[in-house]
Amino acid sequence: MPSRLRPTASLAADAILVGDPGRALMLAQVLLAQPKMSNHARGLWGYTGLTPAGHELTLQATGMGGPSAALVLADLAELGVRRAIRIGTCTALAPDLAPGQLLAIDEAHAWSGGGAGEAMRPDPDLAAALRRELGEGVSAAAVASLDTLHAGGAPAPVAAGDAADMQTAALLNRGRELGVALAAVLIVTASADGEQLSEEEQEQAAKLAGEAVAASLST
Repeated sequence: MPSRLRPTASLAADAILVGDPGRALMLAQVLLAQPKMSNHARGLWGYTGLTPAGHELTLQATGMGGPSAALVLADLAELGVRRAIRIGTCTALAPDLAPGQLLAIDEAHAWSGGGAGEAMRPDPDLAAALRRELGEGVSAAAVASLDTLHAGGAPAPVAAGDAADMQTAALLNRGRELGVALAAVLIVTASADGEQLSEEEQEQAAKLAGEAVAASLST
């Protein structure tokens, strides 16, 4: 039995991972014809159902930070998940990234104590399918995954990369260990100079990313 999830229904082999349980619910309502809650333990809401195209899919919240996400992924793997794509948020480090942009992650570093760890890369086939579905408007990017973001959502000043988040490197690393194919798309919610994306704009960007991710996992 998994350590953290307490499934009340069977899970799909393919999953979308989001940090926020509210976003898991929102995307389940958008992407699944009749979503059923498959987990509510520890506030980690999860939903499973069929897409309009008939593909079984799980939407699962992972909580905040890399350690929580890695633990949830281990439980999902035990429950039969074999492919997963993270839809997350990030703060831009590169000055040319604007709030609302979608970033297809091709490299992630766990950044802690003033330095970056080994480069973690997504599953090449899943990442390629994701890029195709996201289309020409998406940017390939490297993300620095920090233990914490500073006040106001700003990244640690030593972090290097195109953007900073708190989960992607941990998920890619744990996925590699578990044999789960992983990829990630991140929504830029704050520019390098502090411009913020509104909650409504974040929701719209998440829906756009979700539709592309669901299509990627159906191939």
